[in-house]
Amino acid sequence: MALVGATFWFYSRQPLHHTDLWGHLAYGRLIWQSRALPAHEPFMPLSEAAPFVDTAWLTQVVGFLAISIGGPAAIQFLHAAGIAACCGILVFDFYFRTRNALLSTAGVVLFTALNWFQFQVVRPQMAGLACCVILLVMLGARRWKPFLWVAIPLTIALWANLHGSFAVGLGLLICACLGRIIDVWRRTKHLATPLRDFHARRLLVVTALSTASALLNPYGLQLYAEVLSFSRHPNLADLTEWHRLALHSHQGELAVATGLALAVLYWLSPRRVPVGEAMALVSLGVATLLSARMIIWWTPIAAGCCVIQAQAVWHRFFPSWKRKTPSPRSQIWILVAAGLAIVVFVLAPRGLPMIVGRPVDVGQSVSDQTPVAAVNWLREHPPAGQVFNTYEWGDYLVWAGPASVQIFVTSQAHLVRRNVWLDYMAVINVAPGWKQILDNYDVVTVLADKRHRGALIGRLRKEGHWRLDYQDDISAIFTRRP
Repeated sequence: MALVGATFWFYSRQPLHHTDLWGHLAYGRLIWQSRALPAHEPFMPLSEAAPFVDTAWLTQVVGFLAISIGGPAAIQFLHAAGIAACCGILVFDFYFRTRNALLSTAGVVLFTALNWFQFQVVRPQMAGLACCVILLVMLGARRWKPFLWVAIPLTIALWANLHGSFAVGLGLLICACLGRIIDVWRRTKHLATPLRDFHARRLLVVTALSTASALLNPYGLQLYAEVLSFSRHPNLADLTEWHRLALHSHQGELAVATGLALAVLYWLSPRRVPVGEAMALVSLGVATLLSARMIIWWTPIAAGCCVIQAQAVWHRFFPSWKRKTPSPRSQIWILVAAGLAIVVFVLAPRGLPMIVGRPVDVGQSVSDQTPVAAVNWLREHPPAGQVFNTYEWGDYLVWAGPASVQIFVTSQAHLVRRNVWLDYMAVINVAPGWKQILDNYDVVTVLADKRHRGALIGRLRKEGHWRLDYQDDISAIFTRRP
């Protein structure tokens, strides 16, 4: 309980980054106000005809309602609550499986450490991760309960409306089903035996039901097509988060160390490894190596396998050690847990202001790289034409900028037309012909960040037909001279 509370308190105080969060909130605002899902990209005029399948529409609406009621701190609160919920579910599941508080705590620490980078950024994928953790707990149950017939398909159906990663959940179900079939075959050496195995048939039926339940979304089968084609979009190849996992990074080194530790534990463990477990662990591990963004789905499985195998290894070398029977709940511990929860809630950024009814300033909740001042300047001086903005700031410009602003690109790179994306990359890299590209699109205003686009800012300063109208520590705004 203390670990979960500390996790919630820590992440509730993390600033909101200048990433696609603001774009998702803008989509939620549009959906809520129009009471309809946009059929085409609504915020980028240069890509307005692009078909739009919003795979995270429900998370976006919930996020918009939260920020409308409680401001940016409410988003911090929800993000921290999602992380704490995942950690709480995992630590109780680990403890239920091992009755070892130390190993359970270590497993959750490993889970959060592997996701250190992902947890810093607020995205709809956190809702998907919560569904993933719940699904893993249900699939790992020692006994099949009748409610699982409904709970698993409902989880997939909800997941399909919260985030496009529901395909990971279906993959986990397929691994569990095929793994059970192979396990039965390995044990009996008869091909017909798996067909008579009740648990194998049960997993097969619930997988089929879950696949059908995912169709309970506004797009139907079109959602499957979007999810399957999304990762192959050529624009994503230019984004770092879609590259291979950098093994020299801190996250990559920790992932490799976890993989090596798992290999040693599996080698030493006397526990017979279920094929479904190995299939899920290896397949998501390979996906993580191919795309760093996939690590968030590998981590709960890797942490769980480490805990379970470490417990088996411990019993192998220390067979005389016995599990301690958990003591019955007492009222005093319930009061302590409730008191700790209240203290953590009050110390959170949204806690005390919610109690006293005091709003939280936006500047206290966003990162120092969020162009709050620059966008406020644009609101006071609305551009009368096409704006060229850096990719990282497009979403905040959509959310907080003037309603008439014509944005060049946002973080929804897969919705940007290919020719527009190539022109954008040429301008930010100051490639030959970059000035002509700005002329071709009749760009009247350029918003650039000093941290990553210093070369572009330097060239614009030297151009006589561009005037520096605004700058601060992080941004610069240029306007085309008449």
